[in-house]
Amino acid sequence: MMGEKDIVINFDKEEVKSNEELNGVIKINYQGRFDSVVINSQIDNTSEIFNFVKLNEKKINYSYARMPILKQDMQNQNEIKFTAITKHVPQGNSKVKFRATIIQEHKEVADDVAFLKIVL
Repeated sequence: MMGEKDIVINFDKEEVKSNEELNGVIKINYQGRFDSVVINSQIDNTSEIFNFVKLNEKKINYSYARMPILKQDMQNQNEIKFTAITKHVPQGNSKVKFRATIIQEHKEVADDVAFLKIVL
């Protein structure tokens, strides 16, 4: 039987519309040392991104595709909750990749990927 993954990223839905909130949770089961967790979003075939608007129930306005979270800034070292929004309007539907990565001394030690769609 396989053990738990070191890091897991999940969302409350598999499809999201433009300007609709998308809630995500990152669970960290990694037992080793780490400096930070990075969340990265990528929308296929476009330079548009998701903006992060909430981090662990606190409102933020982070308008970059890649958001690092330092371990020392995490109240709970095992879970990160976040909300993201995109203004991207798809032609049909667009595929999105979210990646969560654990970083220790500038090296990736674990990661997980989740895919979803932006729909009209």
